[in-house]
Amino acid sequence: MFNKKYVLAIFLAVMCLGSLTAQQITRIAVIDLQKVYLTYYKDSQAVRNFEDEKIRIQEEITRLSTEILTLEAQRLELEKAGNYEQAQAMAAQLVRKIQFLADYKRIKQNEIDEKGRNLAETNTFVQTLYRTIQTVAESEGYSVVLSSRNNDVVVVWFSPMIDITDKVIQSLIGF
Repeated sequence: MFNKKYVLAIFLAVMCLGSLTAQQITRIAVIDLQKVYLTYYKDSQAVRNFEDEKIRIQEEITRLSTEILTLEAQRLELEKAGNYEQAQAMAAQLVRKIQFLADYKRIKQNEIDEKGRNLAETNTFVQTLYRTIQTVAESEGYSVVLSSRNNDVVVVWFSPMIDITDKVIQSLIGF
């Protein structure tokens, strides 16, 4: 009886260990890039300028969005008051402002994307920082590294091992 329990316990332990090694646990790390930039203040000037430009663009988008919301509220008040002609004129103005905002977002996003690519390709500090993040993440067993700036979560680096794109494409082939 002792041997059967002993063998069963060993068998269950081996099965549990096998299932644990079959599953990969994704570990996530967080990096405060602002602290890195401030630590390497001189070397990170181009990156900080880029980040400041992104903030200025976002502030302008917020300002334009707020202006649109204010105009919409005014238009609704005009309609409630029975000033349909003024409300209609304001509606036309709103359409122009909404279109302007959409175009502004699209153009600025393209500009930021291009500047970000250029910075990553030409700036030695950015290249060194990215390689260092990758090296530390891989050596510590992290699969994803997130930036933790101002409550915005941005993926800075991820392990190709967690990318399921090809698996999804293969699964979709049957449909």
